[in-house]
Amino acid sequence: MANPTHRHSRSRRDKRRANWKGQIPNLVECPDCKELKIPHRVCTHCGSYNGKKILEVVSKEL
Repeated sequence: MANPTHRHSRSRRDKRRANWKGQIPNLVECPDCKELKIPHRVCTHCGSYNGKKILEVVSKEL
């Protein structure tokens, strides 16, 4: 395979590297409380994972 003969600019390099940045995270619905959460994580609203209660969620009082 041939080697590149001309150097690519910083702008061209950075445009290629920036494709993964700024993507919106994939969200799924929690089966227990129906809130949106990140997949394969404990739900921050109800504290359950895979149908089991993992964390005790404490609500803030003002």
